[in-house]
Amino acid sequence: MLYVADMAEATASIGDSEFDRDTAVTRREPGVYDIELSAGWTIISAVNGGYLLAVLGRALADALPHADPFTISAHYLTASHPGPAVIRTDTVRTGRTLSTGQASLFQYDDEGREVERIRVLASYGDLAQLPDDVRTSAKPPAIPPLEQCFGPQDAPDHRPVPGSSAIGDRLFLKLDPATLGWALGEPSGKGEMRAWFGLADGRDADPLSLLLAVDALPPTAFELGLSGWVPTVELTVHVRARPAPGPLRVSITTRNLAGGFLEEDAEIWDSADRLVAQSRQLARVRLS
Repeated sequence: MLYVADMAEATASIGDSEFDRDTAVTRREPGVYDIELSAGWTIISAVNGGYLLAVLGRALADALPHADPFTISAHYLTASHPGPAVIRTDTVRTGRTLSTGQASLFQYDDEGREVERIRVLASYGDLAQLPDDVRTSAKPPAIPPLEQCFGPQDAPDHRPVPGSSAIGDRLFLKLDPATLGWALGEPSGKGEMRAWFGLADGRDADPLSLLLAVDALPPTAFELGLSGWVPTVELTVHVRARPAPGPLRVSITTRNLAGGFLEEDAEIWDSADRLVAQSRQLARVRLS
């Protein structure tokens, strides 16, 4: 699904990277934003769902009085494509610690008709104001050290991962060998995917890039022995803390595939061993 670039020495910072430029929105009027969806974040010909969520997340951060997404739920209605799009936001409620808004992204079809691509409902706050108290039974995923994990550049003849796409050139991804059976034609049958994750230009993670990270790994369906596009139907992300600098660890599991749909539960851990984001996604799969 992804072709992954090597992570070079950091050349970009938050606010000054390709991710920031490609998710930047232009306010046309209060609550209405224009954006050119970049072809650099596509999977085959469709724009990646995590990138789209970050785009809408940035628009809501401007529209609402709070800047950080705490929870954001998206329904993907039709596939988005590179090119112009408009985002319309609506403030549902504002409070002292949380504000809630909704947003939709629209594009035009071949007949010039406006088509809604994705609709989200989100609550925003200030992550810096959260108390430090943490009581959890969650533990960081058991991923081997980064140098013991693999990306496509480590494969013989530097062959890209099957189904690779433009988004991979913008990512740093090193997969846990225990979840790489699918790439060797020997899927484990377990719905698991784990990896070290970052942006290829070295930009550190922030709350908005976490919205990308939860949907950037190869799908767990690959390790279940399935192949092909796995389009997202619904995705909910909970951002729990601002991530510390350094690569993230992403763990995704699927426990149930039924009726052509599966769920993916994701956890993202930062370099300080904090659980900084969680998500659940419902996706379609092709069974034949």
